[in-house]
Amino acid sequence: MEKKIIELKNISKNFEDQQVLKGIDLNIYENEFLTLLGPSGCGKTTLLRIIGGFEEPSNGQLIFDGKDISKVPPYKREVNTVFQKYALFPFLNVADNIAFGLNLKKMDKDVIEKKVSKMLELVGLKGFEKRDVTLLSGGQQQRVAIARALVNEPKVLLLDEPLGALDAKLRKDMQTELKKIQKEVGITFIFVTHDQEEALSMSDTIVVLNDGVIQQIGTPMDIYNEPQNRFVAEFIGESNIIEGNMIKDCLVNFDGIDWECVDKGFKDNEDIEVVLRPEDMDVVEPEAGKVSGIIISKVFMGVHYEYLVETKNRNYKVHTTENYEIGKKVGLTIDPFDIQVMHKMEN
Repeated sequence: MEKKIIELKNISKNFEDQQVLKGIDLNIYENEFLTLLGPSGCGKTTLLRIIGGFEEPSNGQLIFDGKDISKVPPYKREVNTVFQKYALFPFLNVADNIAFGLNLKKMDKDVIEKKVSKMLELVGLKGFEKRDVTLLSGGQQQRVAIARALVNEPKVLLLDEPLGALDAKLRKDMQTELKKIQKEVGITFIFVTHDQEEALSMSDTIVVLNDGVIQQIGTPMDIYNEPQNRFVAEFIGESNIIEGNMIKDCLVNFDGIDWECVDKGFKDNEDIEVVLRPEDMDVVEPEAGKVSGIIISKVFMGVHYEYLVETKNRNYKVHTTENYEIGKKVGLTIDPFDIQVMHKMEN
């Protein structure tokens, strides 16, 4: 994943009086599965459309393989896009849909047949050549759209919320499938979603966007375990977010208690925010906890229970597989590694 394939340099985009992207800098590497993640309206689809050539940036440069392609039309870019609405041709069967781009290039019939057959095998649709695409399930249509894009051998595949229309089980299956296809074809995938779980399970790199600005870039583990600000912590997974004070390196104070942690590099006595993931809080006997409180609510979530523990300063959300009753007095402890300290967001 060493070689940069795309560089976005200070990319901005304005629509009339609204700035949708505000100076985006991002490097994308060969064979990387990169996900643009964020809420609706954060600019992720606009960014994807700029890479695909469907929008021109208002400012900045888009470098592809060392050349500025900001003004190059989509059909001249080594990039293909799979949209949420698969845009298959209803009057063509599966094989002809996949072969569409190759026919436009007037390739030899034998070559086209070989390439289409290889793609059908890759996406698990061998034997579907002559099927009517309008009679396929959502997941099958999705596979045809991916095969049609990949058969042109792009260097980069752009996917704009491609699993949005599928039901939960099929969506899960397709996530696994897409990751497998990406590894097999060995090209860069740039994937847009607002679904955190999808991003965490599929990506090599996640770019979290909000309000046209990159909030954090990192591996799924970095983003989940070490969010850089409150927005990322709240957007990815569930969190207890608490205001506190960084007394010195590896010692933080919140809720009137000093806690050992592993964070360094903050100013002494800097006002900070602490992220505690509900699954990282351990329930113990009241006298063994650094804080104690009473369980005031309990929800069974399948794999674990979700409790609200009312303490002197706040209610903590806690996940554990242990079954406790409402009204029980408990203690809470947190491992120093699981206390994540962040700089306070400026409002």
